[in-house]
Amino acid sequence: MSQGEKPLSGKSAIVTGSTSGIGLGIARALASNGCNIVFTGHKDEAGIRELHQEFTRQHKVKANYIPAELTRPSDIEKLCHETMAYYPEGVNILINAAGIQHVCPIEKFPLERWDTMMSVMLTAPFQVIKHLLPAMKAKGWGRIVNVSTVHGLVASVNKCAYVAAKHGLNGLTKVVALETAGTGVTCNSICPGWVLSTMMEQQIAQASAENGISWDEAKWLLISQKQPSMQFATIEQVAASVVYLCSPAADQMTGSCMTMDGGWTAQ
Repeated sequence: MSQGEKPLSGKSAIVTGSTSGIGLGIARALASNGCNIVFTGHKDEAGIRELHQEFTRQHKVKANYIPAELTRPSDIEKLCHETMAYYPEGVNILINAAGIQHVCPIEKFPLERWDTMMSVMLTAPFQVIKHLLPAMKAKGWGRIVNVSTVHGLVASVNKCAYVAAKHGLNGLTKVVALETAGTGVTCNSICPGWVLSTMMEQQIAQASAENGISWDEAKWLLISQKQPSMQFATIEQVAASVVYLCSPAADQMTGSCMTMDGGWTAQ
């Protein structure tokens, strides 16, 4: 790396779920390290323009937005084909960060919501990996990071689809790691505990309403039940860990489910 060159200069990444929350934080961290970014996620046209300007002007990288509904295999195929059109040599980095949540007892859990959550958090990562992996293997270098959660390692009540999908995602991570071992491609997942993200804020609001307590009281109720550190991880901390997994220092990390949970799974 020449003087002044950023660690990921010349690399390109596709980040799903990258128009908000953890996905956007990861995209920003990769771009700040010189990586070109392909976005996908839900945002209006003005918001997309704003993000494009941020990345191209502030970080001086290429940025492309490709809309895709991750529950539709045809949209995922289109996403991958358009990405390859932007980067014919293939993207170097894939971050599967899209996620959705629904909290409900299993006997009341809607089947359509189960199917949607499985599609977004398990089937979509499988499909994108399947499409993009051949080019990574051909180049002899690639990084796949699946944004999982502590719920990919342990369970909580009322989260049957989320826990099942994330356990499956960690399993997929390990299989891909074994199938790519020795090729220069690595595949890892990161498993944060409570992160103060948009999804977490929605759960806090739900707990507040269900328990008749304030938002702040619900926030501390949730964290005290699970996370001994009594501190939320930040989006920036999660993003920095992903950047590390894409760095040369992590060349021999593959098949790992890396926790950042404030002691949650140590209990």
